[in-house]
Amino acid sequence: MILRKSSDWHPADIIAALRKKGTTMAALSRKSGLNSSTLSNALTRAWPKGEWLIAECLGIHPSKIWPSRYFDKNTGALIDRKNKMRSNRARKDSEAEEPERHYYEAIILWKH
Repeated sequence: MILRKSSDWHPADIIAALRKKGTTMAALSRKSGLNSSTLSNALTRAWPKGEWLIAECLGIHPSKIWPSRYFDKNTGALIDRKNKMRSNRARKDSEAEEPERHYYEAIILWKH
């Protein structure tokens, strides 16, 4: 059994690293098409999309910033969390289909 003993970066260290790159959490959030405060959610809770946006800005893999989120606690193996992200396109497609689905459900219920 391989156990990794490394801790996640402190949120202040992440913010400072972004500042050293010449940006802020709010600016990166807006640049990514999000509300200015949305990206800060990744500092306190697991959110793969936000973690990748921050890590890519810093030029490192998110596992360097949040090892507790990217390494299996029992085996120490790297966990692929990128596949847990939903693209904006997928979200928009599912939202676009939603009203139509409810419309047809209403017709079916009305006919019965």
